[in-house]
Amino acid sequence: MAMTVKEVADLVGISVRTLHYYHEIGLLAPDEITDSGYRLYSDDNLDTLQQILFFRELGFTLKEIKKILSNPSFDRKEALILHRKMLLDKRNRLDEMLETIDKTIEHLEGGRNMTNEEKFRCFNFSTNPYEEEARKLWGDNAVDDSNAKLAGISKEQQKALAEKMHSIYRTLAELRHGPPESDEAQAAIKAWYDLLNTGFGRYSPEMFKALGEMYVADSRFTENIDRFGEGLAVFMRDAMAVFAERSNS
Repeated sequence: MAMTVKEVADLVGISVRTLHYYHEIGLLAPDEITDSGYRLYSDDNLDTLQQILFFRELGFTLKEIKKILSNPSFDRKEALILHRKMLLDKRNRLDEMLETIDKTIEHLEGGRNMTNEEKFRCFNFSTNPYEEEARKLWGDNAVDDSNAKLAGISKEQQKALAEKMHSIYRTLAELRHGPPESDEAQAAIKAWYDLLNTGFGRYSPEMFKALGEMYVADSRFTENIDRFGEGLAVFMRDAMAVFAERSNS
């Protein structure tokens, strides 16, 4: 049975505007549009939407998702199997990180000795166990675009990156007493979002928002950020949440 755009939005928990935008960019076109201009979504459309949201959860951009779904070799079942593997791996890595954090806290409290190897055992950025499978399913371009962001950078590039970070922090610090939804604040926070995606990996708007929440939840982040101005971490969290919401609207 066909569903209207509002029914789909209510079912999935996303905005009507988001579905309209997906249609506008050619990512998800409804199977039927009535003479009155109403969009009607089929079960196949819902299957595609589910796939889109899985990709978003894993940090893919809309541009990358569109490229993947339009690939003639795309197979939905194979993609779901790979999604499951990637999510399980993500869960396992989070479990390892939590275990490392617990051990580190115990170490700081004097309850155990911790070797340097143990401190970094949960981090491994050298390989991607799903790269070959991802290339087969989605093509080289989407994978290469992601890998390029993880490539090593020189000391000079690291210094330049740090300078850009500090510059953005200072700009945001000057704006922190104003509304986080202002044009100036959103322009500055977009610069922060772009820098993270350029120099540190792939951040979806949802991941960006979650990172902002961590700036306040984790006192180490808060202390480091607030060196540029008291209350900056909270301001950045709020501005990042606004940016994420507008990006998905």
